Amino acid sequence: METKITSTQKEVIISDNGPTVLIGERINPTGKKKLAAALKTGNFDAVRQEAMTQVEAGADILDVNVGAPEVDEIDLLPKVVEMIMDVVDVPLCIDINNPAALKAALKVYRGKPIVNSVSGEEKSLDRVLPLVKEYGTAVIGLALDDDGIPKTPEKRLEVVRKIIERAEALGIPREDIIIDCLALSLGSDDQAGLVTLESIRKVKVEIGVNQTLGASNISFGLPDRPLVNKAFLALAVEAGVTCPTVDAAKVKSTILTTDLILGRDRFSQRYIKDFRKRQSVTAG
Repeated sequence: METKITSTQKEVIISDNGPTVLIGERINPTGKKKLAAALKTGNFDAVRQEAMTQVEAGADILDVNVGAPEVDEIDLLPKVVEMIMDVVDVPLCIDINNPAALKAALKVYRGKPIVNSVSGEEKSLDRVLPLVKEYGTAVIGLALDDDGIPKTPEKRLEVVRKIIERAEALGIPREDIIIDCLALSLGSDDQAGLVTLESIRKVKVEIGVNQTLGASNISFGLPDRPLVNKAFLALAVEAGVTCPTVDAAKVKSTILTTDLILGRDRFSQRYIKDFRKRQSVTAG
């Protein structure tokens, strides 16, 4: 199953037999007061720098979110999307809950992006999927519906099937649907990791689509979060996640090591290249 995402200069292929693709998560004002304040004033310098830094760190696709209080998303999102396309060559994942802002951004996007996201909620399906079809994008489907996030892998799989059925009924091909089985915090539920991993495995075996995951959610409320995140991310990739949404600077080496172990790095070339790069930075 191959999902092809493009910018004007680059095509990224997401698949379960190729290298793990990294979606950079950093362009998001949630919890970032300085970034939120800059967006309110129309100052894009921080976004521009963040985009370049993430690509340099190894992000293959950039997630773009401008959702913040007092921000006109319909006006701002297309401007930010155009600015990022001018400074980096990687494809984008447009992350917004406002359908009007999403449409404004899709109108200016040059290539085939990912829409982040649609859920199994009826309102979401009705508003988002027609835009995905109209603009020929890929889309991330969240394993939640009007009853919330299911507690069992079986129920999450049911939601995933619903999203896929509704998408295919509109003519959206299965290869353009990327599923997020959703990670919840181990700090509040010690079974959360197992449920997510089993959900990922079921989606891989029974449906076969590509999968993303916000892996860092697993460690909320716990000490030494990076340690938990890296271990969970490696397990998630082995289970079936092909394009996690991450801070590339923090997890690139973990992903390359995981790909190496899973036989996705011919002659260890990517792993060795990353090692040498890290060594040169340390030496410098």
